[in-house]
Amino acid sequence: MSKKKAIVIGAGIVGLATARALAVRNYAVTVIERSGSSVGASVRNFGMIWPIGQPDGVLYERALHSKAIWKELCNEAGIWYEEAGSLHVAHHADEWKVLQELAGIYQPRGYQLLSPDQTLNRSPAVVPANLKGSLYSPEEMIVEARDAIAAIANWLNRKWNVRFMWGNAVTAITHPAVYMGTKTCEADEIYICSGADFETLYPQWFAGAPLTKCKLQMLRMQEQPQQWRIGPSLCGGLSLMHYASFKAATALPALSARYMHEYAEHLKWGIHVMVAQNAAGALTIGDSHEYGHTHDPFNRHFINQLILDYLSTFARFKDETIVQTWNGTYPKLTNGETELVLEPEPGVWIINGLGGAGMTLSFGLCEELFRLRGM
Repeated sequence: MSKKKAIVIGAGIVGLATARALAVRNYAVTVIERSGSSVGASVRNFGMIWPIGQPDGVLYERALHSKAIWKELCNEAGIWYEEAGSLHVAHHADEWKVLQELAGIYQPRGYQLLSPDQTLNRSPAVVPANLKGSLYSPEEMIVEARDAIAAIANWLNRKWNVRFMWGNAVTAITHPAVYMGTKTCEADEIYICSGADFETLYPQWFAGAPLTKCKLQMLRMQEQPQQWRIGPSLCGGLSLMHYASFKAATALPALSARYMHEYAEHLKWGIHVMVAQNAAGALTIGDSHEYGHTHDPFNRHFINQLILDYLSTFARFKDETIVQTWNGTYPKLTNGETELVLEPEPGVWIINGLGGAGMTLSFGLCEELFRLRGM
């Protein structure tokens, strides 16, 4: 019996997760990517798989499922990863109060409240002055996104014979046909996983969806000397304002009020500051969040400086030389939902709108979607 055929448009993390989920279900999969390699938001991020940011229930379980798939895939494909965990540090009493409350709310997850001395033992990068303590989670995992995304594509090709058509821009779709200028490819099922690019394929669906675009800015610090490691990925207090899971803390509004007074400019530009370290010792730092359908293509220097200034309040490093800065753009839902799944015509599906949680949720989401369809 011949295999069913599927086309996946887009070779970012959502497209690769879709291709994997189809391949393990015995589909013959072709991935079409407009660029010569994956160059979008999926390679421009921290590389964090971040369960701590997801509230209890479907999203948290999805994040854990994704992490399990990531680990299996990385082990098979020889992709570097580290289960470094995360460390949210508090240098103010109101931040510490929020962390204490979160430790109680999410006790089954195995979070640990650490004293100042315990925190410094976990990470030599944390600023010791005025340190109140930290919340440690063992669940978070880091990959080097710019290497991992390419390696996943190679693994899919080697293990599952997934075909990749690089450098082919899809210009139109009429099921079962996908058109790339004068080229045509056909399949039983077509999945559009190209982020905001689906705007060019189904503009009326894009316009009718509750979507905006988010631009973020990030930086990279030099590889640290003498193989110096920071330990867990580090987060300052502003990160408590960013993730849905932290909204469960009743002490958060009071902290938010102080931040609105002291860090109004940071909040205006959606800045919360985190740092992760790759295998070579380089540090990825970010980020900001600007929302709108059209963005300045250039980095704003003052935003990078705001990020670095805040970083210095909770972490210091052996070598703080900035070697790269960049920005990325991804589609973001405005209605509070965590993904957008549409069927614009029979046999064609759009999987989109994961926002900044693509690395954390994509593998689990695609497994759920196909199970719901009885696949």
